[in-house]
Amino acid sequence: MTRARFEERLFGALRLVVIAFLAVIVLFPFCYMVLLSVKPIDRLLLDPGRLWVDASEFTLDTYRDVLRSVDDGGQGFLLFLRNSALVSLGALALSLAAAVPGAYAAARLRFFGRRQISTLFFAVYLFPATLLAVPLFVMFAKMGLQGSLVGLAIVYVAQTVPVSVYMLRNYFATIPVSVEEAAALDGCSRLRTIWSVVLPLAAPSLMATGLYVFMIAWNEFLFALLFLAADPSRWTVPLGLQQLSGGIEVPKTVLMAGSVVLTVPVVALFYAVQRMLTEGLTTGADKG
Repeated sequence: MTRARFEERLFGALRLVVIAFLAVIVLFPFCYMVLLSVKPIDRLLLDPGRLWVDASEFTLDTYRDVLRSVDDGGQGFLLFLRNSALVSLGALALSLAAAVPGAYAAARLRFFGRRQISTLFFAVYLFPATLLAVPLFVMFAKMGLQGSLVGLAIVYVAQTVPVSVYMLRNYFATIPVSVEEAAALDGCSRLRTIWSVVLPLAAPSLMATGLYVFMIAWNEFLFALLFLAADPSRWTVPLGLQQLSGGIEVPKTVLMAGSVVLTVPVVALFYAVQRMLTEGLTTGADKG
């Protein structure tokens, strides 16, 4: 066996070991959380170290308790899911609407400070969120947006637009200029070229950026607590989960069910768009 062949087999085996190790680290906490969420609380108290759930013990009562409205004796997570979805989708739409023209301008147009614009965008992350929380709260309170889902979505837009512009700018720069020049020769304006040519080619980057914005808005806790704490009817899922974790009378199985409810939508969304995240739509676009 040659040295090259030996190294190829060795590193191939090491790669599988590393992948398996990382998969266990990532999947085990989630699987443990799911198993606890479908186990009756009395069984968990009798044998807390037992992971597996028998068919006779399997129950979905914890999820019914989590999703049922507060008026019916539940935890009201169905309302929290709706609020989180509205805020996350609103932040996603507003962020992309602001980031797409900014990223295209940074990638294609020539203007003073173009090379330093990425640094300026990331400068906002030099300031911790806690430093911005009080000024934003005061400003939005004066605007009448305190306790509003719309106001919270706008706050998330301010957090996500800089990195969204950076992500999209790098992808727009990889799209061949000749594709846009061909569209211009066909009579397309710049706006028409962006809508009909650039955005379809940049679909993978739009998906990745949109998923990033959605995850940030879906999981964010600090600003949601600051803006929505006074009105439980407008709480998002992280606020509801915090309520469960802080309640002494709430069984841990119900807490685990709430954690699953928080996690599953993002995981499902990721797997639904994973092909778009990895597909290179610009491959061969310059060969026509």
